[in-house]
Amino acid sequence: MSEKKKILLIVEDEISLLKILQEEFSKEGFDVITAIDGVSGLDLALTKRPDLILLDLILPKMDGLSLLRELRKDSWGMDVPVIILSNLSDAEKISEASEHEVFDYLVKADWKLEDVIKKVKNKLKVA
Repeated sequence: MSEKKKILLIVEDEISLLKILQEEFSKEGFDVITAIDGVSGLDLALTKRPDLILLDLILPKMDGLSLLRELRKDSWGMDVPVIILSNLSDAEKISEASEHEVFDYLVKADWKLEDVIKKVKNKLKVA
């Protein structure tokens, strides 16, 4: 019996980045679902209940921090691991994200794709 694939939700409005992340995580054996705005991201998170969420902060319709606040109000959503991927290295945003128990905060300019994959696998204890 094979292990159930881990579900990863990527909420990112930069389509080229979204496609790269989706492709790479799929190759790594994840079941990837995506959203390009905060409203559909929140909806997908609450209906599909992914094992981990990669979340951009600057999104159309609802920003990432608002999504996170709404997510944490849900009994399931309060515990799901979230990794923020953002262009903002703004200390205030990082601190606000931390208040909502974000697993990690990665500034897009500072990370490589393999680092993100490694962090997700470590958090989900996937080989």
